[in-house]
Amino acid sequence: MTRELTCIGCPMGCRISAEIQDGKIIKIEGNSCNVGKKYAEEELSCPKRMVTALVQVQGAREPLCVKTREPIEKRLIFDCLRELEKVSVVRPVHIGQIVLKNVCGTGVDVVATREYD
Repeated sequence: MTRELTCIGCPMGCRISAEIQDGKIIKIEGNSCNVGKKYAEEELSCPKRMVTALVQVQGAREPLCVKTREPIEKRLIFDCLRELEKVSVVRPVHIGQIVLKNVCGTGVDVVATREYD
């Protein structure tokens, strides 16, 4: 089986072709750098994504935008969002402040993306 990917590791956007046999990657072509090779390997074996969401701020109408500090496994995105539905923060909040530690047991924290006074 052949999978076609567009690399998002750098601005080049290389079209990568990966040949998979018996669930293993046997050949990767089309990448112009090692970033593309690494991206294809990860995307085909254990894809990860950054997650952004909104959380409630106690006593405020407007929610706070948050994001994972690092990408988490794609399969955990909805679990992460369910955990964040339960989060409510108290003002003031600062950029980079941890809003939820170790989301879904990943070791990755969710942090605020802006100041909220």
